[in-house]
Formats: sequence, C-alpha cells, structure tokens
Amino acid sequence: MADQSMGQPMLNLNHASGLQRLDDGDNYTDWLRQLDITVHDFPYIESILKQGYAEWRKLVSAMPELGKADFFISGSRGEVLLADSLDPGGPISPTWPKPMEEAILQSLREHRAVTAETADGVYVAVPVFSRIHGDLFASFGCCLHDCGATAAVLFAKMAAQLFQSCFYKCFEGLFVSDLLRVQQQAKREEQRRSKLFQVVQKLHDKIDVDSVLTEVFERVSGMYPAAKLELLMSQDHLSRDPRVKSLQLHGQGDELLMRAFMEGRMQVRESTGSGPEEGGERRLEIAVPLSGKQGVYGVFHLQIQREKIDDVDLQLIGMLADTAGTAFENAKLYEQSNLLINELRLINELTKRLNQSLRLKEVFKFATEELLSIFKAEYCCISQLNKERETFEIMSSNVPGLSKEHFPKSYGFSGLVYSTQEPIILSDFQAYGKVSSRFMEETDSRSLITAPLIVRGEVNGVIMLAHRKTRFFSYDNYKLLQVLSSHIGLAIANASLHAEVRRMANRDMLTGLYARHYVDDAIQEFQKKDTNGSLIIVDIDQFKQVNDTYGHQTGDKILKQVCAIVKSSIRKTDIAARWGGEELAVYLPGASADNSYQIAETIRLRVAMDTDPPVTVSCGIAEWIRSDDKLSVESLFYQADMALYKAKNSGRNQTQIGSSDDAQAP
Repeated sequence: MADQSMGQPMLNLNHASGLQRLDDGDNYTDWLRQLDITVHDFPYIESILKQGYAEWRKLVSAMPELGKADFFISGSRGEVLLADSLDPGGPISPTWPKPMEEAILQSLREHRAVTAETADGVYVAVPVFSRIHGDLFASFGCCLHDCGATAAVLFAKMAAQLFQSCFYKCFEGLFVSDLLRVQQQAKREEQRRSKLFQVVQKLHDKIDVDSVLTEVFERVSGMYPAAKLELLMSQDHLSRDPRVKSLQLHGQGDELLMRAFMEGRMQVRESTGSGPEEGGERRLEIAVPLSGKQGVYGVFHLQIQREKIDDVDLQLIGMLADTAGTAFENAKLYEQSNLLINELRLINELTKRLNQSLRLKEVFKFATEELLSIFKAEYCCISQLNKERETFEIMSSNVPGLSKEHFPKSYGFSGLVYSTQEPIILSDFQAYGKVSSRFMEETDSRSLITAPLIVRGEVNGVIMLAHRKTRFFSYDNYKLLQVLSSHIGLAIANASLHAEVRRMANRDMLTGLYARHYVDDAIQEFQKKDTNGSLIIVDIDQFKQVNDTYGHQTGDKILKQVCAIVKSSIRKTDIAARWGGEELAVYLPGASADNSYQIAETIRLRVAMDTDPPVTVSCGIAEWIRSDDKLSVESLFYQADMALYKAKNSGRNQTQIGSSDDAQAP
C-alpha cells in the first residue's frame, strides 16, 4: 500500500500480470491468494487490522463456552490498536494489563506464542505472520479466565489463525474495491478524454465566436447536467446567450473571478449552501480563465455539488477551457481579419468615390450619406472651421434645423474635439451631462461618436454621428470612424484646394475681379436661361499718362481703387471682371440698358471724386434681348466696345449706350 488518499489505503498492484485473467473465476481466486502485504505496508494496515478483528468478533460472539475473555490486537511494533472483551460489561480499559503487554512484546521479539499465568487468568500472545512471505505484522492476544494454560494456548493459536483469515478477507476486499475504483476511474478518464478529443475537434472546426461559446456550454452541460455555468467576458462582445455576461473589473466584481482573470489560472472555492433549497450541501465554485496566446478574454464560472466532481474533472475542465480559449481567439482573429478586409474594401471604395468629385458641396453630401449607411446612425453632422470668423459652420447634416448654422469654435462636442484633437465615444449623452450640444438636444440622441477632420496637422472640421439608443456604437465603430475621417478630411482638403485653384484661375491677381474667360463663360450661361441682360465696359481715361507721370506702382494703386468702387456699386448677382489692361467689364443679369446706365454713371461719378491721384473713366453699355437676330457673347462685347469708343471720341469721362446697329463685329 502506497498512500491513504480519501481516508482509504491504496494498494500496490505488485501482481498486475494477473489482471488479464480476471474473467476466469478460478484464476481470479488464485490470483487474489497470491497477493500479500509487505513490510512497507505495515504503517498503513491499522484500519484493515481493525476491520479483520470486527469480522473475527462476529464469528466468535456466539460462543458462551468461552466465559469471560479479553482480546488484544497490536501492530508489528507492539503499539496498542484495540482491546475488547466478551464480557457483557463491554470493552476493557485501553491501558493494557502488564502481563499482556509483556507477553505481546516477547511474542513479537521471539516470533512465537508466549503465555503468562496470573490470578486473573491466562494471558496468551500469538504473533500473526503474512501468508506468503511470513513477515510478522501483528500480535493477537487474549486473556482467558476459566481454562488452563494448554487450552488457552490452543485457543489463542486457533483464534489468531482465524483472525489472519479475517484480516486477509478484508485485505482482498479492499484490494478488489481499490482495483475496481481504479478501473472505474480509468474508464471515466478515458471517456472524458474521448469527450475532450471530440470537443477539440468540434471547437477547432468553428470559425464563429458565438458558435465556439455555444459548443462549450453544450459540452459542459452534457458532462455536468447539474452544474450552473456562465461566462463573464472582459471585452466588447455582444451575445444573445443570457449565460454570457460582462466581467466587472472594478467595484463589485467577485474576488474569485478577478483572481482567475488577473492570474490567468483556475481558481477553486468550496462552500456550504445556506439556502432552503441547498440544504447545507457542499458546493464547489470554479473560475477558469478563457485565454489564448494574446491574453485573457473572460472567465468561465462553474458551480456544482462537491461530490459530483473530483480532481480529474478539474483537470478536464481546465483543458476544456484552454481549448475553448484557443478556439475563441482563432475565431476572433478570423472575425477581425474579415472585418479588416471589409473595412479596407470600404475605405478603398469610399476613397475612390470621394475622389470622383472635386466639388466641395458634393463631397460633404456624399460623405454624410455614406456615414449614415455604414454606421447605421440616425443622424450625421459634418462641420468645417471658418478661421476668419473662428466658428464651426455646419456644411452637411440630415438635421434640417442645423443647416448652415455657425457655432463658436469652443462650443459643444466640436469645441471639445477641436481643443483636444481627439475623437469621442459617448454611450449616454443624458447621463454624461457635461457638454451642451444643439445636435444631440434637437435629435434627442443618446449615443455619439465623433472624429476630427485633420488637415496638415490642424483640426479643420468635425464629424458627429448620433443615435437615440444608448450604447449603440461599438468600439470598432469608434476606430473605423477615425480611419474614415482621415480619408474624408483628405477629400475635403483636395476639394477645397481645387476650389481655391479654380477661384485663383478665375480671378485677376492684381484687382481680385474675375478674369475675362470667366465672364465670357458666365454670360453664355445667362443667355441660355435669361431673357435679357446688359454689359458695361469701364475704361480709365489716359491711363498711360498716369503711369508715365506717377509710375506703374501708382498706376496699379489707381486700378485697385477703381475696381473697389465698381465692386461696391453693383449687386451681388452682378459679375465684375478685368477685361484688359485698364478696362473693366461688368455684366448685369436681367438688367436693361437704362438700368445699366444709372449704375455706370454712379461708377463714373464716384471714380472722379474718390480716386487719388484723381482719374476719370469712360463707360460703354450694350444690352441683349432674346429676340435679337444675332445673340452671342462676341456681339455683345463688340456693341459695348463701340459704345466705349464713342464715349472716348466724344471727350471721355462719359457713358454711352450702344445700339443694335453697332453689334456687327468686323
């Protein structure tokens, strides 16, 4: 016997070769008789000695002929194991009589039966040997009060022989019991390993996270039907299974679960149920980390009755959790790789479509529509920073009340993003309550994600997405918006740059007025949809003389002054352009020649009064009507040019209106 786990001796299977003959009854009996204890087993056989004596006592209890008799059992070293009496008075004192003690010790030393006669009776000690090797492992003693020495010795030897038989009967029973228990345990372990192998196959076939978790729940429930199992996840994983819950890393979290998560190894706690249904039963609480190579994702929490689980089960549960953790991580990585691929495709498609248009308004409109679709958001708002006014202007939104609104650059979530240059994710705006927001208040939204539009390292705008549900946006949404915002910001920057280049190409660099080609194209468009319009050509009188007298720098200054007067004298819908060196052209959509004359005169009079050094201008006016035979931009300019020529020849500093007869281009 090797150890005493669970309070029972475990036997050494020294004759394991006999196991192959257990199906044969005779061989089985012979094999058992070949088993014996050795000196190494002596420290562990006390319980078998007591069981053997109990069996012996049953056999001799119905022998009144013995009269009054006392019996003693000692171990191989003379230690007291038990003292008993056939007297109805019950067991005698555990302190042995001196003659009995001496007889037993002498019998152990000399390996023979020893007697001692006293006034109380005859004491006899008989050594008990193992049946095969003949090792002395106990001493059987008795004290007979009503018989002689010879009869006492004979009885003691026979009683000792019977005791040895009872001892080996108990020994063989215990051995067979241990053997069957080992076989049952081996069978159970084989079944569990078979189940574990099946689980491993099943789990590694799964590439879906929820399928992995469902498989684990089903397998554990199949192996331990009475167990209560739940999984507490530490990450942002939503599941329809009510057994999957969130692991509280702070505050009211269970210490057992926290230790399992932080240390990454199984934790076990035993307790006694106190509820009326539990009836004080012993329960085992097990916390096993769901972990992979990259970290711990959660903790399996298993509660079960103590007697329904053993150390092998704990090992199996640990291996099952390890397998589940690896499978979960693989499924999660597969899911994330698919998500990444989809995101890359989405980014590529979005970037491609954003770059198809270089019109700023179209870029904002398309970005708003796509963001609403991608994130399933209810509301979207894209603002742009106006550096001159130091405000955020709403460039695009599906909230009508916010269209073209301006807000201080420190206001709301846009102001927070501007000051920190960091994105924001908010699960509940009403619970947050630290920032005012027209966007969130008008839409009655609860969830929010924002991202800055950064151009050349500076915040140029802000994207805001909202939903009326709480906790609507995930952390993956939050990260994806940051990626998309960089591409949207780049598209907006490109469109803005393109608009600026177009503006510069359509403007005269010196005066800030439109260039000649722009006004030509504009008049063509107006002539397609309007019924009439007028053109004024303004020319600075004797401008060469001004340059010669004051220099070209002063000439440029005079030109700018005249242009400023022209711009301030016309409507916003009118188009002023630099026609030539010192010639300016002003197109007035829908204006008649008479209306244009009044504006031309206003310009002429103001130039004479407000320029320094003072100069004068001459103006020529031309009008077109849809019913004209020859309707073209060239004929209109030619008619106005002829009127200007007439004003120059008539003494300058005056306005002339051209006639349709002058509309014949040379």
